[in-house]
Amino acid sequence: MVLEASRLSEAELGAYLRREGLHSTQLEEWRHAMLESLSDANSPAKRNSADRRRAKKEAERIRALERDLDRKNKALAEVTALLALQKKVQEIWGDGDDSTRPPNET
Repeated sequence: MVLEASRLSEAELGAYLRREGLHSTQLEEWRHAMLESLSDANSPAKRNSADRRRAKKEAERIRALERDLDRKNKALAEVTALLALQKKVQEIWGDGDDSTRPPNET
């Protein structure tokens, strides 16, 4: 309504306000509030604050992802070591499916 009213001439504005059931002071208050909120939103301090919050959230997310990646890398290294040990045990002792008797049995 504020933008629409700003395009009208003085005579048209009076007719518009009557048609909408508004008073000129209401329209002026709305215009002032709109301009104030626009100037606040565009202030460098607000933008910098929002940018800092966004950067902080992003940094926290990156740290969480790095911790998760480290945890998974450690688990992968452990599984790899266990598989290597299992392979060495099978090479030394065999697979356990030998049908031959141990040398001590008669």
